[in-house]
Amino acid sequence: MLGIIENWDDAQAELRRICDRTHDASISDKEVTVRKVLEDIQARGDEALLKFTAEFDRVELEASQLRVTGAELDAAYQQVPQRLLNAIRRAQQQIEAFHQKRVPKSWVSFEDNGITLGKRYTAVDRAGLYVPGGRASYPSTVLMNAVPAKVAGVDRIVMVTPPKSDGSLNAAVLVAAQEAGVSEIYRVGGSQAVAALAYGTATIPKVDVISGPGNIYVTLAKRLVYGTVGIDSLAGPSEVLIIADSSADPAYVAADLLAQAEHDPLAAAILITTDGELARGVAREVENQLDGHPRRFEAEKSIINFGSAIIVDTLEQAAELSNQFAPEHLELEVTEPWDLVPLIRHAGAIFLGHSTPEAVGDYLAGPNHTLPTSGAARYASALGVETFMKYSSLIQYSDRALADASQAIQALANAEGLVSHSESVRLRSPGEPDSNQ
Repeated sequence: MLGIIENWDDAQAELRRICDRTHDASISDKEVTVRKVLEDIQARGDEALLKFTAEFDRVELEASQLRVTGAELDAAYQQVPQRLLNAIRRAQQQIEAFHQKRVPKSWVSFEDNGITLGKRYTAVDRAGLYVPGGRASYPSTVLMNAVPAKVAGVDRIVMVTPPKSDGSLNAAVLVAAQEAGVSEIYRVGGSQAVAALAYGTATIPKVDVISGPGNIYVTLAKRLVYGTVGIDSLAGPSEVLIIADSSADPAYVAADLLAQAEHDPLAAAILITTDGELARGVAREVENQLDGHPRRFEAEKSIINFGSAIIVDTLEQAAELSNQFAPEHLELEVTEPWDLVPLIRHAGAIFLGHSTPEAVGDYLAGPNHTLPTSGAARYASALGVETFMKYSSLIQYSDRALADASQAIQALANAEGLVSHSESVRLRSPGEPDSNQ
């Protein structure tokens, strides 16, 4: 079931194939649908939003029912077991503590000749969070998106999530939202929810940034509204790459591969190892652990289509292949994981050692689990407070500083044919000749 590859060229080809797994020939058709949704909601607001909710989610709602009420939020706490509530609160505290360390600081530098330069960081006014829902429950996604926004200083955090068939929302999701500081919650999902956040309706406010994962329709909608609003990233199916040596336990590695595979039939689960016996042991363990697995369909399909065990000669070769793939999650299940870190250039998150399964990062450690996928770790990073912030440059010149820079600025402005740029400096510099004469 878990294919084993021992040839270097075959390994590279396999990793390219897996990385390209999201290239869907039917995406253009889906994009046409999404564009119609966006245009309709931009034109008709709540009326179109309710129509698409009935059409796509099979839930009939009125505009007054879109926003979750205070009574529903209070009732959610009664439905969540104390053990889960404790876990949500512990995760919230861990995530907040980590992101507090990442808040960028404004600064000002006083240079020679009366020049002052700096950066001033401010949060966006409104953040929109998309949380997948319906049959699923993702309180961890709520925390990973809402907590950084709150830490960044966003005043109004608006969450959308698709309802169940009866119109209700998952209690754990509602509790997590309250614990994380979400301002308001709306029972709507899909591309129509993204459109509502991007353009605003009579009920749902327009936001500045949209974050959170979703299906292909949500992802396409985020791509199409980018520019009208900011977005966190365009997330694809989840993936894990594990580098392991002979010190790894086959049962641990198999469980970690399946932890990724159970997400989605398109999830990727890859092992690169210097130990051929380990690769074969992991393949056996995967089959054993799939026996009776409640999500066997998803996990088995993922392993068959996008799972692989690659055998290499050295850990250096393993790191090279990993960098070519640029995984979302990278586990280093080796004797000395820190020795391998300097060789890793591209990875969304790195998990070090045999006692650090990727699930630790998914739920509790603190660093964000919203990570770049499909090779995007070559140029992108995890969601963080920076997603919900921007900076303004601070520039001040004294009279003396402007006089000193006057000729250089005028020369550059005139070279570009921008006469008034040049004049705006010359007029402020007494005694400067007209450089256009």
